[in-house]
Amino acid sequence: MKDISDLYSKFLESSGVCTDTRKLKKNSIYFALKGENFDGNDYADKALEEGALLAVVDDENQKGDSKIIVEDVLRTLQELANFHRKQIDIPIIAITGSNGKTTTKKLVFEILSKEFKVNATQGNLNNHIGVPLTLLSFTAELDLGIIEMGANHQKEIESLCNIAEPNYGYITNFGKAHLEGFGGIEGVIKGKSELYDYLIENDGLIFFNRDDEIQVEKAIQHKNYSIGEKALSDCQVVLLEAQPFVKVEYSNIIIQSKLIGSYNFKNISAAIGIGRYFSVEKDKIKEAIEAFEPEEMRSQIVEKNEKEILLDAYNANPTSMKAALESFKQMSSNKQTVILGDMFEVGEDSIKEHLHILDICQELKFENVLVCGEQFQKVSSEFENVIGFKTTGELKDYIKENNSKLTSHILIKGSRGMQLESILDVL
Repeated sequence: MKDISDLYSKFLESSGVCTDTRKLKKNSIYFALKGENFDGNDYADKALEEGALLAVVDDENQKGDSKIIVEDVLRTLQELANFHRKQIDIPIIAITGSNGKTTTKKLVFEILSKEFKVNATQGNLNNHIGVPLTLLSFTAELDLGIIEMGANHQKEIESLCNIAEPNYGYITNFGKAHLEGFGGIEGVIKGKSELYDYLIENDGLIFFNRDDEIQVEKAIQHKNYSIGEKALSDCQVVLLEAQPFVKVEYSNIIIQSKLIGSYNFKNISAAIGIGRYFSVEKDKIKEAIEAFEPEEMRSQIVEKNEKEILLDAYNANPTSMKAALESFKQMSSNKQTVILGDMFEVGEDSIKEHLHILDICQELKFENVLVCGEQFQKVSSEFENVIGFKTTGELKDYIKENNSKLTSHILIKGSRGMQLESILDVL
C-alpha cells in the first residue's frame, strides 16, 4: 500500500469494514486487530474465504494478493477513519463524560433526527476502535454525525478527537469514574476536558452545563452555548419533578419523560439544548423525549411478584451510585431495599469510596441493605443493618431463602461485571 488514499479507494468499493469474522459482510475489508487473547492475523484467510474483499494484516508472514500488510493494523484503521472523516466533511458532535453519555447521545440523536439525517455511535463503540468504526459508517449524505467518546486514561479523548475532528462537543459531567486510570478526580476533569481543549484549539463550539461551576470555568471564555436551570443560560430547562419520572419545563411547554431519577435531568436538558441550537421545533423536541424508552438495565423499572424494582445494573461508580441512591429515596415514602454490587476501577481509594456509599445508605435510612463483591464485603461488617456477600451467587442464595423479608420497592445497582441483573431470577 503506497499510502492511506490507496486503501481508501478500496474502502469506497467495499461494503464497509469488519474486525470480527463472525460478523463479516461479503465484500467488506477485514482489519486483523489484536487483543489480549487473540491475534486477528490468524483469521485473515478465513475472512477472505467468507467473502472479504481485502484483509489488512500486520504479520509479514501473511501472503496473498488480497492481503495488505501494514506496520500496525489499529493505527491504519484509525488513519483510514480520519481520512474518511475529511472526505465526507460533515458537522460532528462529540459527547463524553463520566456518567450519562450514552443516554445523552441517544436523546440528542432522537431529537436531531426529527429535522435532519443523522447517524450516531451504535451501542458502546466509543473507544479507540469503536470511534473509527463509527466514523467509517458515516456518509457524506448525512447532515450531522454524533460520536460518543469513552476513556479511562488521560490523553484518550485527545486521541479520539484527533481521529474524529468534532465541530461541537458536550461533557455530561466530571464524576468519580475510572479513578484508577485517570489518577483521581482531578485527573478525570483534565482527561474529559481534552474534548473542550480540542474545540478551543480548532474553533469548535462547546455545549456546556451552566449549572456546573467547573464547566463554566472551562467554557465561558470560548465559543459556547450554555444549557441549564439558570435564567442566564442560552437554553433554560427547569426540573419540575423526578418521582420517579423526570418532568421538565422548556420554552413554556411541559415535557414528561420515561426516564427515572433527577440524575437524568441533565441528560434530558443537554439534549433539549442541543436540539434548540440546531433549530429543532420545540414540539418535535417534546415528542422525541416523551417517546424515548430507557435502555435495558439503565434505570429500568421492572415489576415482578408485586415488587417494583429499579434495575440500574449496567455500570456503577461513586458518583452514579450516590445519585441513584438519593433519587431512589425520593421515589417512595414506603420502606425500601437496596441491593448493591462492587464499583470497579475506583483505584487506591476503593475501600474509602465503598465505605462512603454505605454511609449514604445509613443517612437515607433504607429498610434493607444487601451488598456483594470483595470491596463491599470488606466494609459491610461496620454497619449493623448491612449484610455483605463476597459474590453475586451467594447473595442470590440468601435472597431465595429470605425473599419475604425484602420490601416491595427495590433498587439494584452495581458495575457491569457483577451481573446483578441475574438477581431478578430469584426475586
